[in-house]
Amino acid sequence: MELRLVARALARAGHTVHCPQLAGHCGSEDDLLATGWRDWTASVEAELARMKLICDTVIVGGLSMGAVMAMLIAARHRDDVHGLALYAPTLWYDGWSIPWYSFLLKLLINTPMGRRYRFVERPPYGVKDERTRAMIVGAMGGGDSSQAGLLGTPAGSLQQMWALIKDTRRRMGEITCPALVVQAREDDISGLSNAAYIQRRLGGIVDTVVLNDSYHLVTIDQQRDVVIDRSLALAARLSVPGKVRREPASLCAVAAE
Repeated sequence: MELRLVARALARAGHTVHCPQLAGHCGSEDDLLATGWRDWTASVEAELARMKLICDTVIVGGLSMGAVMAMLIAARHRDDVHGLALYAPTLWYDGWSIPWYSFLLKLLINTPMGRRYRFVERPPYGVKDERTRAMIVGAMGGGDSSQAGLLGTPAGSLQQMWALIKDTRRRMGEITCPALVVQAREDDISGLSNAAYIQRRLGGIVDTVVLNDSYHLVTIDQQRDVVIDRSLALAARLSVPGKVRREPASLCAVAAE
């Protein structure tokens, strides 16, 4: 749901777009818990293998934890990934809606109480636009996880996400392809520290767009048109033969919208 508008715009512009369903996702909590971060990345790598057969240039992207996974895929497959689209990348949960005591979770998660913990979605649900937020709340209430995800993320899956983040952070310097990073100044889940860290650590050109009227779900929130335009620009630039560049991060550009 969150990437549908960007995907549709890219497809209309003539690009081939695939949005793979990750192992264990869009089902029940038990389905999710039966898988781990290696299963999730395997889903993306299988799709990457298919895209290589039909596309000369491949851009990998994702929202929130999906953006983190995209970076890991780019580090593992440097010759096959030519660009990154990172929407609200989440290496740290440090947005304004996250309780100050959340750091205690890593200390308690292996206790009986911690293993029962669920990270439950709560207002504003990552969306500043009230109409869009109401649609998300309705989808969540309807119980269709394929549209709005699960109401809460279980402790076991949180541990898998932390492991994914750890492995990704370790390999970020290996990533040399151009990257688009979009983060909201008022992100309620992951603050601007995430975008700043990524810009410093990636080994290629990083174009950072800071949105001033959105929350976490930047691809569907009030400045979604900016996100779509910058995504189209990235795809157009990298799809031109001979224009895929792998240059030092010292040439990073920052753009505020």
